[in-house]
Amino acid sequence: MELSLDAATLDLYLRHAFRGMAAVLDRLDDETVNQRPPGWGTNSVAGLVVHCCELAPSWFAMPGLGRDSERDRDAEFLAQGTVDELRDRIDRATEQTCALAADFVAGPTVGDHAFREFLPGGDRSDGALVLHVLEELYQHLGHLEVTADAVA
Repeated sequence: MELSLDAATLDLYLRHAFRGMAAVLDRLDDETVNQRPPGWGTNSVAGLVVHCCELAPSWFAMPGLGRDSERDRDAEFLAQGTVDELRDRIDRATEQTCALAADFVAGPTVGDHAFREFLPGGDRSDGALVLHVLEELYQHLGHLEVTADAVA
C-alpha cells in the first residue's frame, strides 16, 4: 500500500493542534498559565506552549529542509508569558510551521540530517518526520489539557 499525504491535510492537522493549544489558554489567566502542578518534572502551560511553538517549525526547517534553526529546548520549558503573549506566539508558530510544512511537502527534503536518527525505529523517512512532529504536538496538547486541569 502506498500512502501519500498532501499539503492541505498536513496543514489541517497542524492548525488543529495549535487551535487546541489556544483553546487551553481560554481556561487560564496570566498567573495560572505560568504555574506548574505539584510534583517532579511537571511543566507549566506556558512552558509547554513555547516548546511546541519552537519544536514544530524547527523540525520541518532543520532535519526536514536542511535550513538553519536554533532553539534552546531546556529554556522552552522554563518560559513564562501572559495569555495574550502566548496566544500571539501560537499564531506566529502556526503560520511559520504551516509554511515550512508546505515547503517540506513540495520538497526537496534532506533525508540524511543527523537529527533524523532520533526518529523511532531507525526510520529516517519524510513520513516518519511528519508523524514525529504531529505526535509531539498532540502529545503535548494532552499535557496542556491535563496541566490546565491541575492549576485552574
